[in-house]
Amino acid sequence: MEIKDTYKTIAQTPEVVLFKEKNSKFFGYAFPIQSEDTVKSQIDVLRKQYPNAGHFCYAYQIGTETISYRANDDGEPSNTAGMPIYGQIQSFSVTNIMVVVIRIFGGVKLGVGGLISAYRTTAQLVLESAEIIEKTIDNHFMITYDYKNMNKIMRVIKEKKLEIVSQEMEINEESGIPLGKIEIKTRKKNAEIVYDIFNSMFEIDIKPL
Repeated sequence: MEIKDTYKTIAQTPEVVLFKEKNSKFFGYAFPIQSEDTVKSQIDVLRKQYPNAGHFCYAYQIGTETISYRANDDGEPSNTAGMPIYGQIQSFSVTNIMVVVIRIFGGVKLGVGGLISAYRTTAQLVLESAEIIEKTIDNHFMITYDYKNMNKIMRVIKEKKLEIVSQEMEINEESGIPLGKIEIKTRKKNAEIVYDIFNSMFEIDIKPL
């Protein structure tokens, strides 16, 4: 069975979209996010931008293999805003993303069906306008080695087209021999092969991160 090691997300925040329904204005935003920590601060920024808005409804999804998500109605009737927005995130099969729909009330009540439709449509419009990209799920390894073995390691890195994340040298206090540390990353589906290659090498230590 082939390992799935890609996911879809948005490249950057697209332009805001505006959807109007019976004098209510719905502003749609999409943000690439890596953790829940950024959600509150992003909403706070939008609240300052739209002081007249009554509702800042949103949904987010984070993760590739282990998914976490949340849908927030922010005062709208239950499940009329957050879940329709989240439904569009699922429909576009994207992750590491937050979609926010801001409503400025126009004086006419939309009813449950009208609200669901308006929030869903706004989320759909902003995702349609976003640049959706595919990224790989990567595994990281730390390789530790004596300096004299550096060429061996670099040869494998070049052959297997591995990406170097960081590299450092230090002196072993006991022996005075220079020690190298190199962090690499590779696509998940190649991780086992890469690990086995380095693990079979003499005087080279590899650990998954």
